[in-house]
Amino acid sequence: MNIFVCIKQVPDTEASLSVEGGRKVRESGLKWVISPYDEYALEAAIQLKEKTAGSTVTAITVGPARADGVLRTALAMGATAAVHVETDSELDHHAIAACLAAAVRSCGEPDIILAGKQAIDVDAGVLPLFLAQVMDLPAASGVIAMEVTDGLAKVEREIEGGARERIEMALPCVIGATKGLNTPRYPSLMGIMKAKKVEVKKFTPAELNVESLEPALLLESLSVPEEKAPGRVIEGEPADAVRELVRLLRDEAKVL
Repeated sequence: MNIFVCIKQVPDTEASLSVEGGRKVRESGLKWVISPYDEYALEAAIQLKEKTAGSTVTAITVGPARADGVLRTALAMGATAAVHVETDSELDHHAIAACLAAAVRSCGEPDIILAGKQAIDVDAGVLPLFLAQVMDLPAASGVIAMEVTDGLAKVEREIEGGARERIEMALPCVIGATKGLNTPRYPSLMGIMKAKKVEVKKFTPAELNVESLEPALLLESLSVPEEKAPGRVIEGEPADAVRELVRLLRDEAKVL
């Protein structure tokens, strides 16, 4: 099987973020990692490769030069090849999907494409569906169970109320993974050493003949939420505490 997995480099979830110039996150001193939902997609791709003889997993990312790091991590975990669409431009999800689709096609016809259901930096949750639209493929996102057999992908996804929706799609298709699908492995020391020797294919959007990268969505400004005053604990007997709460809401908060 020709398996592709789309991954994104994002700031570590424990990083302390600050805004630079009202337009972007200050990158100095940040630790960069694979977006956690993409790790579930990557693990699913590697497991599928291990179950299907002769399969390959190609990891693809779109981003600046530093994004090479997540591709090395993917290779260390078990991906067999990596493609980097290198650009410093701020792209929206339509443009990123176009770049990913072109990168996939440059490597041959896919049997299945996996990605995280959303990236934790912008939390849009649209990329797997945009990518499927560009490539004219069936798609399902938020997938928590998956089985691929006999040219079909049988998946389950959670819907409202905790119920599960079962979807059957013909290959090739696009799957957006989420937490619960699997437990991502850690890169082994041997995998890390081997990953350093693998050549990452690099393209620019122009080399992939992506027609337009004009964003359909423009970022006006970026800011950190204002710090809120700490909460107050009202001591005393319940009846007294309720009376004091009502007084505070009426006289100080002015909401009554």
